[in-house]
Amino acid sequence: MMRVRPWMVLLVAVVLPGAGHVLARMPVRGLVFAFYTVLLGVVTWNLTTPEISLVGRLAGGLFVYAISVFDAYTWASRRFVRSNVVSQQ
Repeated sequence: MMRVRPWMVLLVAVVLPGAGHVLARMPVRGLVFAFYTVLLGVVTWNLTTPEISLVGRLAGGLFVYAISVFDAYTWASRRFVRSNVVSQQ
C-alpha cells in the first residue's frame, strides 16, 4: 500500500476543500468539511449586505476551509509518522 505524503495532502486540500481528507483515506470527514464549507459560505453570503467585501461575505465558508486544510495536513502527518515508526520495527 502506498503511503501518501503529507505535503501532497496539503496541496490537494488547498486546491479543493475536503479532497485532502479523501486522499488521506478519510472520505466521510472530507465530505463533511466540503459540505460545511459550502453551507457556511452560503449562510454568511445571505446574511451580509452587498457593501461587504467578498472575503467578508464568504467568511463562514473560508473559516471552515482553513480548518479543513489544517486538519487534513495534521492527520496525514500523524499517519505518515506512525506508518514510518511501524515499518521500522
